[in-house]
Amino acid sequence: MIVDKMEQSLRPVETPMAEYPAKYITLATGEKMVVRQIKREEVPLILEAVKPLMTVEKDFYDIVASRMYSELLGYLRYRVKDEYCLIGTIDGVIVGIVNGRLLDEKVGMSYHTMTLRQGLRIGAQLFAAKMEYHFDFLNQEEVWIVAESPNGFRRWMIEYELESRPEVWHELGGVPTYVLTKALWEKHKAAKCTGRRPVKEELLKTAENPILPSTYAQIPGFVRCEK
Repeated sequence: MIVDKMEQSLRPVETPMAEYPAKYITLATGEKMVVRQIKREEVPLILEAVKPLMTVEKDFYDIVASRMYSELLGYLRYRVKDEYCLIGTIDGVIVGIVNGRLLDEKVGMSYHTMTLRQGLRIGAQLFAAKMEYHFDFLNQEEVWIVAESPNGFRRWMIEYELESRPEVWHELGGVPTYVLTKALWEKHKAAKCTGRRPVKEELLKTAENPILPSTYAQIPGFVRCEK
């Protein structure tokens, strides 16, 4: 695609980033969730998965989904610097989405974690995968994190014993910034981060063409699934 000079001037210079290597996690049901990084051209499909949840008030899905939609649209349109997105799929169906970006070489910024199928700790697994990406593959020193729900605060701030940094302001605003350091990651990684690599080719193929959920019935407050 040819990009004119005006458009090019609006796009941030992208930092070369190592790719997150796909893995699979065996859930409590015995199902296998594949976690992989999406490419920019896959964003429109992921937006369709997020969109139906933008009006669900329960568990703050509305603000999380609306912000994630905006962030991913910014990624698609080259308006966010160094963003990434990981998805979890079961039998090809999208069950969770996480995203974030690099602030600089040493510092990462966590954006959002959204579960599309509840009850299997999918969000917790994908958050851990996101932190794994920052620390173990991008070799960062810390990640800035905020929460937009009480459940998020319990899952991230309390369970990971995050450091409070009220003097640092996260892009998302809200609760003062908390930080996961490399030392804290190493302390909690064994208990929080699971999964195996490599993913067998047959299993990986199920995740290569993600499928939109047919229903969000397990999410409290969801009325209908928009097509």
